[in-house]
Formats: sequence, structure tokens, C-alpha cells
Amino acid sequence: MPSTTDRSGTRAVPAVTAAAAAADAILILIFAAIGRDAHARGESVTGILSTAWPFLAGAAVAWLLLRIWRRPLALWPAGVAVWLGTVAIGMVLRALTGQTVVLPFVIVALLSLAVFLLGYRLIVAIVLRLRPRPRA
Repeated sequence: MPSTTDRSGTRAVPAVTAAAAAADAILILIFAAIGRDAHARGESVTGILSTAWPFLAGAAVAWLLLRIWRRPLALWPAGVAVWLGTVAIGMVLRALTGQTVVLPFVIVALLSLAVFLLGYRLIVAIVLRLRPRPRA
């Protein structure tokens, strides 16, 4: 697997990439679970996966096409690419499979997934910036 770098240009360990990919997937699943709960559709595992799979596929495509693993925690361009890829590809897949795609849902998905997928990356960036640097 190619190496990843953080904002300072140092190499990140593959565990950082795996953790970022897992965080993206978990947050997308949480988005789907919250949406299903808000519409009283139940929270069965299969129901959540049925709602989440187009968005998970969108995130996976963004990760692969844009090689997000190089800087997985960067807000720009990685975070923005994952966010927009997740929503855009997810909505296309929903439409192609006969699932609901209406403007209010697109807006909610854009806003919710921005908070989730960009939010944790922003928190990580702030924590890393505030962390004291070791002296050489």
C-alpha cells in the first residue's frame, strides 16, 4: 500500500489510513441509522445497510479514484473529496436502484455528511496543530 503523509509531510502509518477509512464507513452507517430512525423505518441491520450501501460505495469510489490513502485525514482535498463523492455517487446509485432522491434529502445528506466526514478531520487537524512538537 502506498505511504501516506500528514500535513507536515511526515509518513503516516497504514493504521492511520485504515482508521480513517473505518471512521468514514462508521459515520456513513450512523447517518443511515439516524435517517431510518427519523422516518420510523426501524433500525434493523439489513435496513441500515440497505440505506447506507449507495453512500458507502460512493465513499469507496472516491477513496480509490482520488487515492485518499495518501493523506486520509486532510480536510482538503481528501475530506472534501470523500464527502462530495459519497453524496454524489450515493445519490446516483439510489436513483438507479429506485430509491428516493428528492432535493430535501440531497440537502440533508450534504449537510449531515459534511458534519460527519469533514467534522472529524477538522477535529484531528486542530488536535494535531495544538499538540506540542518534539524538539530536535
